[in-house]
Amino acid sequence: MKTLIYNATIINENQKTRGSVLIENEQIVDILTDNDVLPNDAHVIDATDLLLLPGVIDDQVHFRDPGLTHKADIYTEARAAVAGGVTSYMEMPNTIPQTTTIELLEEKFTKAGEKSLANFSFYIGATNDNINEVLKADPKNVCGIKCFMGSSTGNMLVEGKPLEELFEKAHMLVATHCEEESIIKENSEKYLARYGEDLPIKYHPEIRSAEACYISSSKAVQLAKKYSTRLHILHLSTAREMALFEKGAPDKKNITAEVCVHHLWFDDRDYEKTGAKIKWNPAVKTAEDKEALRDALKSDILDVVATDHAPHTIEEKENTYFKCPSGGPLVQHSLSVMLEMVSQGIFTYEQAVNKMCHAPAKLFGVKERGYIRKGYKADLVLVSPRNAWKVNHDNIEYKCKWSPFEGTTFNHKVEYTFVNGHLAYRKGIFDESKKGQRLTFSR
Repeated sequence: MKTLIYNATIINENQKTRGSVLIENEQIVDILTDNDVLPNDAHVIDATDLLLLPGVIDDQVHFRDPGLTHKADIYTEARAAVAGGVTSYMEMPNTIPQTTTIELLEEKFTKAGEKSLANFSFYIGATNDNINEVLKADPKNVCGIKCFMGSSTGNMLVEGKPLEELFEKAHMLVATHCEEESIIKENSEKYLARYGEDLPIKYHPEIRSAEACYISSSKAVQLAKKYSTRLHILHLSTAREMALFEKGAPDKKNITAEVCVHHLWFDDRDYEKTGAKIKWNPAVKTAEDKEALRDALKSDILDVVATDHAPHTIEEKENTYFKCPSGGPLVQHSLSVMLEMVSQGIFTYEQAVNKMCHAPAKLFGVKERGYIRKGYKADLVLVSPRNAWKVNHDNIEYKCKWSPFEGTTFNHKVEYTFVNGHLAYRKGIFDESKKGQRLTFSR
């Protein structure tokens, strides 16, 4: 069956053009202009007044499956992703059991093939004693190695000689969570002694401080340079860290950097209103840090925008500070957040598409995705730029049923999402008759 997306405003490869896209089976088979003859045997979607974007590729999510499925699972969160225009995701290993063996990794791939509406890949997790197992992962079929250089959720902290061995021997991209554990521990003890369990959430960025981030990120960069490791540092959150990275295209660098939408949108003034719903690791920090991250993204120091989507139940988030887990659900709203910042004049459409679609495809070497090109998989999103809507409980797709954006009005709305040519989402309605596919990589 053929589908013609007709008369869209196409945002792709740093251009905004008017045109139509022809889909057949799983692929984009043609990109047409007003001067081309349109096929008469295709189902037509009139995209007049809509934006056509490549599907978003999110390189950092936690879908909690297996073992933590009271918070989220592959089925629910992949649906939420597709509703938000995210057509591919890369999921993290700190589940129960932790994804630290090839056997457990392949079990997740099998489960995703049965349950996930979006395309998928999974990181294999590094620990202090599994380097030989990590080296068995196939770089053409696995997105990367995840290394926690700061403890977050789950006991997967890698440090000392095992950390150096990982950087020396790694045969593919190493993605790191960088926060210096000793600094965080010292700060936690100090604030616990001063305030006890009733510590106000506003002190979170002082416990998980800018110094803790910079010291750890510096260590990762130093190790990567020493061993020529392909390093990707996740969720950068401070102005100071930007000095560690260089400008340029992500596929031309050996050390790349990610920023998440919450660090671009929130700052420490928001703790008073939003509380623990914006408690993340690394912490949301100052307005000055936020502005520096935005500037670094525009100047190609930061390479990709992702979410670190990490749901918890609202009951868990209502605990006192030291018992409240860090993380929150984001994947349904990340594209809307970025496009809202376009409306505010912070970014352009082209920058948003570059950092959420093109750059992740380049950085990871994702095959045939991330662009609107002939012969590529038809992972596509149609967005209305003038259809204001408010985030509320009834339109949240996450299993946890809350969002840090509740009550926020966005001016851009995802109307249609195609995954591998399949219209998986249309104006609030899902078609789950086809599942997503395993991502493959040109490495």
